[in-house]
Amino acid sequence: MAQQQLFDLVGRTALVTGASRGIGRALAAGLAAAGADIVAVSRSLEALAAVRRDIEAIGQRCYPQTADVSSIQSIAALFAELANQGIVADILVNNAGVEEVRNSTDVDAALWDKIVGTNLRGAFFVARDFARPLIATDRAGSIINLGSLSSAVGIPTATPYTSSKGGILGMTRALASEWAPKGVRVNAVGPGYFRTEMTEPFYRDDDWQQAMLAKIPMRRFGRLDDLIGVTVFLASDASAYLTGQIIYVDGGTLASI
Repeated sequence: MAQQQLFDLVGRTALVTGASRGIGRALAAGLAAAGADIVAVSRSLEALAAVRRDIEAIGQRCYPQTADVSSIQSIAALFAELANQGIVADILVNNAGVEEVRNSTDVDAALWDKIVGTNLRGAFFVARDFARPLIATDRAGSIINLGSLSSAVGIPTATPYTSSKGGILGMTRALASEWAPKGVRVNAVGPGYFRTEMTEPFYRDDDWQQAMLAKIPMRRFGRLDDLIGVTVFLASDASAYLTGQIIYVDGGTLASI
């Protein structure tokens, strides 16, 4: 296979959760630019209108779908609707997630269930329902879970989030081991400090920005485009012998701790 074909996603279909904004929107566009059609998933169809325009402007098909990944019933309805439309995705970007900073002594069950239920439980059931038709029909696929720096280190005042992202790493390894013989690879990407709608409150604090920049050897925050190359790599045949791994895209942060 020619080198450029290793990264070619023509003929593939990628399902991206949390696709309406931030990292999810950037990765949907990046996968489309590599040739994939996109199933863009969000809680609101209206929020996906701009995403659909982006994907179609690239020349790929976009199938906007609604789902709340904190609800197992909503996830089941999503995959039932895709089956009704004859759509079977073979790339999954498990991106949807939530966060709320709170001192651990103030964390209640509702907040724990919201964050862990979305980020970890939701990611598992999306992965399960994604993999089922592939395994049943002996088709290959690639799952890319979104981890975090907190998949590797503890983040103060973010215990539920850190727990969910540590769980993502464990889930990635377990599913990779189980599904490798079935042809479904499972890896993860761990973004460092990226400015998105979810993280915007942090970036409004200049002191916080300076403290974080001092921890990053590259001395800059991540740009959304920095996540596209590694995601296309993990989705494509270029990573055909890679499973159960997490790749941190963090400007060298973890390497310097």
